[in-house]
Amino acid sequence: MKNLFNLLMVPVLLLCSFQKNSALGYWWDKTAGAEIRKEGKIVYLFFQTDKEASGKERIVLQEKKITEGKLKFSPSFDRSEVESGDLIVILSDSGGKEVSKQLVKNPLHPEMEVYEKEGVSRKKISLDNAEFSVRYAYSEHIQMVKIEKVTDSGTQIVFTQKL
Repeated sequence: MKNLFNLLMVPVLLLCSFQKNSALGYWWDKTAGAEIRKEGKIVYLFFQTDKEASGKERIVLQEKKITEGKLKFSPSFDRSEVESGDLIVILSDSGGKEVSKQLVKNPLHPEMEVYEKEGVSRKKISLDNAEFSVRYAYSEHIQMVKIEKVTDSGTQIVFTQKL
């Protein structure tokens, strides 16, 4: 009985090792590959912001790019790092439920390093227009982007668009 079991086991193992060429092996690779391709995408959103003559800021979504890849880490939103003038980018699903939040430091007042006789220092400069981008792992649930500007009195919505 033991010899019969061993005799049958060898052909079964050989069949399983050559399974990649069969229909079952193709079905497995196809479904596993589809999941990898879905999760293996990064979405980049490129924005432009500028100050109008009235002093109000205007934000425009310039481009959306989807590339192959995987984020090493997801940007986290830390409420303690928020300052007046910063932007909060909120990605949400079709029902309006927040999926992700990201903080973008004020693009019209970036902090630059300046080299002077005293040494290196940091200063905020004022720009009339600037570009910024956000990236996130692709998800078919994310359908809308909303940008809020942090003010001294709270936040105000400055941009909303369906993706």
